[in-house]
Amino acid sequence: MTDQDIAELGPAFASFLGRFRGCFLQGRTAAHFDSYCRGLLSDLPRKSVEPIALACGTAVRTLQEFLTTARWDHELARDTLQRHLAEVLEGLPAGPLGTVGVIDETSCFKQGELTPGVQRQYLGCKGKVDNGIVTVHVGVARGRFQALLDADLYLPQSWDQDRERCRQAGIPDDVRYRPKWRIAFDQLLRLHQNGVRFDWLVFDEDYGSKVPLLRLLSLAGQRFVAEVPVSFSVRSEDGGPPRRADEALTAQDARRGRRYRVRQQTRADARWRAASLPVRVRGRGYTLVVAINEATAEVKYFLTNANGEPLGRVLQVAFRRATVEHSFRVAKGEAGLVHYEGRQYVGLVRHLILALIVMGFVSVHTERLRGEKPAGDDGASVPGAERPLRGAVPPPPRVRRNQSRRRGDPLPPAPQRAGRPVSQKTAA
Repeated sequence: MTDQDIAELGPAFASFLGRFRGCFLQGRTAAHFDSYCRGLLSDLPRKSVEPIALACGTAVRTLQEFLTTARWDHELARDTLQRHLAEVLEGLPAGPLGTVGVIDETSCFKQGELTPGVQRQYLGCKGKVDNGIVTVHVGVARGRFQALLDADLYLPQSWDQDRERCRQAGIPDDVRYRPKWRIAFDQLLRLHQNGVRFDWLVFDEDYGSKVPLLRLLSLAGQRFVAEVPVSFSVRSEDGGPPRRADEALTAQDARRGRRYRVRQQTRADARWRAASLPVRVRGRGYTLVVAINEATAEVKYFLTNANGEPLGRVLQVAFRRATVEHSFRVAKGEAGLVHYEGRQYVGLVRHLILALIVMGFVSVHTERLRGEKPAGDDGASVPGAERPLRGAVPPPPRVRRNQSRRRGDPLPPAPQRAGRPVSQKTAA
């Protein structure tokens, strides 16, 4: 990154935020939007309302009201971001895999019982059942570009069944419990309406075990590669006896299979051996894949509806899921994705959307500074006046010469948590 690149980021951010002016009825509300987004992009250690307000010289209560009660259209802001990123994706080189969508969830530990959606549940951030909230997301990867596209709070059944508790948290009556896979599917529909198209979808076994999701994606003609648990039930033919995935294809089958190299951008390429088998699931044809890592002996199972695709390509798509883990780390650490500390549902949802907007800017300009300016971002680097922030947004840290090639690369797959038994009878 050159000195000119650093100098241009401030005006570029102002231009980027200008895309969202149609979401606000009043200029002062739009000014609070600018302040909040700049706070999320700053180097504040905690990016919740109070530290952001103090940093930008705004009354804390004023910024709280902007987030929870002010009249502005946060859903339009989310749609505006998605439409912009759809244009960006269209202007990028496709690469060998095209555009890969990633469904996943993240979590945040919370003390107390007042944060909307909080309860004791499995938290990936803790690796165990604890008190916290879970949010469902769709991310995207195309070549080296990656971004988070959507975010929704998972509302547990215990909250849905206590409508008085929901009203106290400002949760509208039409916001009800939905299984996580259903939240993700609704996000995909919304993204499609906003012009985002995926060549592939990938997701882990928590979503891959949900047969209704697999069926809906197949009916929609959406290719996917889903990780599935070893207990996932398949049949060799309709009406045949059901078998577990690890009975239909064993680790030994993988060891005898063909060797594939899975490219990783931040470490040495991984070597996997894999085998595949045509199977039937609820009357539809899929391909079951078993893969074993030559170095670690880790075994994974995947299911895909892209029955004619080469096995090597299916594996490359499957491991693109690592990009969303990187996006979560950056969003949590650099954009305060889970730093919301209020008790109102609207405030939490707006905070998530504002974090997505900031991450969208980071994603677009990371790609631009690599030398390929995405489409739909004309004039973003034109110098112009911008509202200052006390403790202004710092430029990205300089990268030492021997580290420059790694800037923005996705991290390798994080260790997978142990699979929890999932019954397909309760998948819906």
